[in-house]
Amino acid sequence: MTLDYGDLQDFTDVDKGFIATLDDPVITAADGRVVWDCSRYDFITGDAPETAHPSLWRQGKLNAKHGLFELAPGVYQVRGLDLSNMSLIETDNGVIVIDTLMANETAMAALNLYRQHRGDRPVKALIITHSHADHFGGSGAIAQDAGPDAPVYAPAGFLDHAVSENVYAGAAMSRRAVYIYAADLPAGPAGQIGAGLGQATSDGTVSLVPPTVDVTHTGQEDTIDGVRFVFQITPGTEAPAEMNIFFPAQRALCMAENATQTLHQVLTLRGAEVRDSRGWSRYLGEAVRLFGEDTDVVFASHHWPTWGTERITTYLTQQRDIYAYLHDQTLRRMNQGLIGTEIAEGFTLPPGLDNVWNIRGYYGSYSHNVKAIYQRYLGWYDGNPAHLWSYPPEQEAVRYVEFMGGADAVLEKAKK
Repeated sequence: MTLDYGDLQDFTDVDKGFIATLDDPVITAADGRVVWDCSRYDFITGDAPETAHPSLWRQGKLNAKHGLFELAPGVYQVRGLDLSNMSLIETDNGVIVIDTLMANETAMAALNLYRQHRGDRPVKALIITHSHADHFGGSGAIAQDAGPDAPVYAPAGFLDHAVSENVYAGAAMSRRAVYIYAADLPAGPAGQIGAGLGQATSDGTVSLVPPTVDVTHTGQEDTIDGVRFVFQITPGTEAPAEMNIFFPAQRALCMAENATQTLHQVLTLRGAEVRDSRGWSRYLGEAVRLFGEDTDVVFASHHWPTWGTERITTYLTQQRDIYAYLHDQTLRRMNQGLIGTEIAEGFTLPPGLDNVWNIRGYYGSYSHNVKAIYQRYLGWYDGNPAHLWSYPPEQEAVRYVEFMGGADAVLEKAKK
């Protein structure tokens, strides 16, 4: 595998359409607490230092670009003000907001940045693409700004999954997320460089506004203040309730979080339902068939867009193929008798996908995803009867030490 660091297309794309960024890089809460600081990652410049992998450094450099961008006439995006993006589609007399970042404070900072350069357009509708907090956490602020007459669209089942995934196991997930995103680790060349999907999560006020319009099927469409949009429902992909949105007049396709500039997670380490990689692949293929020929720009709720119908088709099919390949190869080896860890250890990519930047493991991992697919089909049990009732870690450690002759013997061996 050889990665082409001379391929600068992503850097061209990440800069394209840049308008401006915040006058003050620091976003604060009402009590003065810092919620987000865009300047935290200003250190990611030049070549990678010895403390950082060049590929990870490259991803961090791309993600660190922040501000307001024009994607197409009437299509805008605010990036780098949170882990996720806010997208905005201008209507005849206002604007449609797609996803609201993770906090009320960052959401309003993004909307205000847009208005500073595009005028004080009222929010005509809010669309929430899926049931993860970094996409609805700022919905309270945006909905309040929009007023009670603005509809809120979300995929069917959104509210149930938002609660089950973020509340039922919320305390445990929050603890685990600290390790995943390393948000408390000092940012720097030898510290936190980014989270792959974005730079980090904000630390503001999280809210949740119930949808007023459920999107129930692919092909469902609506028109708001002169702008027509068509939905594609994609349940069980990156989230249990998720959807893509196509804007025919703008020739723009929003892929939610189903296609980003990284390999995603089939099972997030913070904990969630195992995702359906087979279904994920098929929905990506469906998106190409439904909208590919009519799309000039594809964008997502993370990372930067891709332009040009041919490039978009290649990008989406690469994303489609990697989830299908992960699924099929895991099942092939699983049915041959291997367990998840064995399959992951021997997993390799085919030549056509082994040097593609947008499916590198900056957020998801091939090793983790293989084991997640194994878990989806066969669960935690690996077929070894000795593992049916394993000791908890502390008791297991005591027995290992005893088996090795006791603590003194172990320490003596460690000195050698």
